[in-house]
Amino acid sequence: MSAILDPDLRRRRQRVGLAMATVSAAAFGSSGPMGKALIDAGWTSGAAVLVRLGGAAVVLWIAAAVLLRGRLRLSAGAVRTLLLYGTVAMAGVQLAFFNAVRTLDVGVALLLEYLAPVLLLTWTSLRTRTLPRRPTLAGAGLTLVGLVLVLDLTGAGEVDPAGVGWGLLAAVCLAAYFALSARQHDDLPPLLMAAGGTTVGALVIALAGLVGLVPMQVAAVDTVLAAQPVNWLVPAGWLVLVSTVTAYLTGIGGVVRLGPRPASFVSLSEVLFAVLVAWLLLAELPGLLQLLGGLLILAGIVVIQRTEAAPEG
Repeated sequence: MSAILDPDLRRRRQRVGLAMATVSAAAFGSSGPMGKALIDAGWTSGAAVLVRLGGAAVVLWIAAAVLLRGRLRLSAGAVRTLLLYGTVAMAGVQLAFFNAVRTLDVGVALLLEYLAPVLLLTWTSLRTRTLPRRPTLAGAGLTLVGLVLVLDLTGAGEVDPAGVGWGLLAAVCLAAYFALSARQHDDLPPLLMAAGGTTVGALVIALAGLVGLVPMQVAAVDTVLAAQPVNWLVPAGWLVLVSTVTAYLTGIGGVVRLGPRPASFVSLSEVLFAVLVAWLLLAELPGLLQLLGGLLILAGIVVIQRTEAAPEG
């Protein structure tokens, strides 16, 4: 029996994938409080994103040069994947989200963006012309209900149609992130994919800044974390090393091992981690409904992961 069909190997692979996807969600979730600390200190969102992607690109290329010596040549197909990945899955998600929050509450925009797993579920069902299993649908429902509770969207009021359009575009781009991360090229390992993707994303964000689509302003002053003044290099460095380098490397690895659809639902726990980090660093204590929502998200993730891991019966 081949290693691919070995049930024990498959289970170990899925456990590792689940762990990597969870670490990725936690790392991504920490970006909100760090980015908010910079923005509150006078940074624009575009500048924070550019430093995040540009700094991560430098770190990842140094690591790639050391660890992938002699294996940095890319095929034409791999180059196309990198261009699409960096433009859509990295720059696209963030540009669309920041345009959405210009006219929408952040919670509403985030909820729209995290329709991505449902879009993936719908797309794969249409492409394969098969309905998801009932437990998968039940798990999807739990995660979405939990997401609404965690975001505490009561009193959102009227929404701007253009903002909704940007939020839905962010969801499409996020779904593309999971789909593109699942693509495997022999000459495009996760480290090289992350390095190339952040480079392309940074260039796209920089171009958007040059044409005025995204305002760019940096303030080299102290930020505030956990009610204490902190040098701006701390949140900026965290955004680069943890919220981007660590998040994308573990995220890509998790998608490759789990598949795009299960990994996309694990990513929903990012919202829960974001709430917890904001509680610790910004004194934003979650309410009872948010805690209940977090439990529903985790329950939905467990249901979907176990269903997707089980063989068809």
